[in-house]
Amino acid sequence: MQKFTPLYDRIAVEPLEQEDKTLGGIIIPDTAKDKPIRGKVVAVGNGNKLDNGTLAPLTVKVGDIVVYGKWGGTEVKIDGKDIVVMKESDVMGVIGG
Repeated sequence: MQKFTPLYDRIAVEPLEQEDKTLGGIIIPDTAKDKPIRGKVVAVGNGNKLDNGTLAPLTVKVGDIVVYGKWGGTEVKIDGKDIVVMKESDVMGVIGG
């Protein structure tokens, strides 16, 4: 993948595919699947710019699996991969972190 560095408090997330089957074994067709709301962080910005001009580091880091809002962020395509760029504040939590 091309080098992509989000600015300031933004992060780049690669959406993870959701399961094709329910726990009960029902196969979900592509047209009925929800937009993914979790993904893997692939790049992070250099931090939040504070009022005094210093940068506070971000909480999430590359490799974290995060949960984010269904319609959060902006979808972009980099080297043929779908990436969602969002502010760190759009992340609801880190899975297993």
